Amino acid sequence: MTTQKSEGPISRTRVVLSQVLACLALDFLLVGLGMSISFVTMVLPDVLDAKVGLSLNKKQASWFGSMAFLCQPLGSVFSGPLLDYFGRKKALFIVNIPHLIAWLLMYYAWNVPSLFIANALLGIGTGIMEAPSVTYVGEVSEPSIRGILTTLTNSFTSTGMFLAYLLGTVLPWRQAALVSLTVPVATMVLVLFVPETPIWLLSKGRQKEALHSLCRLRGWAKPENVKEEFDQLLQYHDVIRQCVICVKEGKSEMYPCEHSSANIIKKIVLKFKHVFFVKETMRPFTLVMAYFFFHTMSGLIPVRPNMVNVCKALGMKYDSKTIVVLVGAVFIVMNLISATIVKLIGKRKLVLTALLATACCSFGLSVYSKTSLPSTVFSYEIHTFTDKKEILPVILFLLLVSFTSLGIPWVLLSEVFPFRSRGIATGLAAAMSYTIIFLASKTNYNLEATLNLSGTFALYASLGFIGTIYMYFFLPETESKSLVEIEAFYKGDQKIFADDFLINAFRKKRRSDSKANKPMLVK
Repeated sequence: MTTQKSEGPISRTRVVLSQVLACLALDFLLVGLGMSISFVTMVLPDVLDAKVGLSLNKKQASWFGSMAFLCQPLGSVFSGPLLDYFGRKKALFIVNIPHLIAWLLMYYAWNVPSLFIANALLGIGTGIMEAPSVTYVGEVSEPSIRGILTTLTNSFTSTGMFLAYLLGTVLPWRQAALVSLTVPVATMVLVLFVPETPIWLLSKGRQKEALHSLCRLRGWAKPENVKEEFDQLLQYHDVIRQCVICVKEGKSEMYPCEHSSANIIKKIVLKFKHVFFVKETMRPFTLVMAYFFFHTMSGLIPVRPNMVNVCKALGMKYDSKTIVVLVGAVFIVMNLISATIVKLIGKRKLVLTALLATACCSFGLSVYSKTSLPSTVFSYEIHTFTDKKEILPVILFLLLVSFTSLGIPWVLLSEVFPFRSRGIATGLAAAMSYTIIFLASKTNYNLEATLNLSGTFALYASLGFIGTIYMYFFLPETESKSLVEIEAFYKGDQKIFADDFLINAFRKKRRSDSKANKPMLVK
């Protein structure tokens, strides 16, 4: 009886549950990631010009706030090779090691350099984490629920941010760092129980293990239940297994071929030339990096390391640390809303709505700062803060947080690259995104010193509006599309224009005008 029941159709609930459980270790990893990128926000106000213990001046504070972002690209560069060589599962285990060391060092930090090194290790660890995390969830999930699962990953990152803000409020920052150490430990234990992705196992010639992994990821199914999907994976694997250089030369050889026996330097050069610098990789890479830039520069992320003092400088009515904890809670709620609505409205509308609304909120904060605050207010100098306490900046700032948290750049990163270049492209994209975040955080001090709060938020708002226009014209809809379909789309010869009624009407008018202006042939 048990055998007959197991051979029947697998319930949808069971299929979804198996994929949710597979992502459980990843979710803990992302909680740790969220804690690492937000912890500095709670440390900074306690060490800025501190009277006792470790103390940083305002320039050191500016560097400390952005140090992790500066080091994240270093981790991201290594994440691609780590991902391809060890596989997704082992990579999810290894990437926790820098954070284990960092939290211990943060707890025992005895001087300013040790504090900087601890923050740098948090940044390196975060950089290494991104590629394995977004790649894993993209490769184990079905197209029908991939959008929800990848968007939900933002919620766990936000949970980590909330926990960091909460710990920094109720505990001294050293004790908070020690408590944070439990997250990477728990992640490493959970990783031991998750399956490797089927497509990576196939790439290593481990077909039986790949089939077993797919069965587990589809509701602990029997091989006959996943035969159609597995056959599609085999076909896709046969395609990606071919040497791209041999294919371009009209050959159909499989690995190993003459190019696979080249030395390591030549292999790297050939991979960049024939796998990375091709349109199916460069098109989504350019689009994702543009989105990262506009999402980062739209207002919240540049001020996040100094958020406690920014809240004070804006003259918010409530305690700034309480507001920051509320910011973490808002992130969680909005990420859950994002995961709920992405299936209904699609990723394109979600991105455009979030970016436009974020720009409007930054503009609102700019107008408020211009009309209600003295021009001398500087968030890095406590003595310049106003005594005014109002509710309006609280509302505007929380709206900025809400719409920023609806943005999904890491979700797009998980699905747009072809398998051949996924490791290296995801790693490089993550490295460049962290470079953008570092520059945004580091230049916030200089921008505010030059333009004051009003001008700084006005600049962020302008970039948000420009980004909305750019993404409107160039961001296609990928919701419910398989990874193979997305790769085929970017590999196609058509220009990457979104399928939108206004764009289509404009293109139709251009075609009509072109036909009308075309000279007639005289017989």
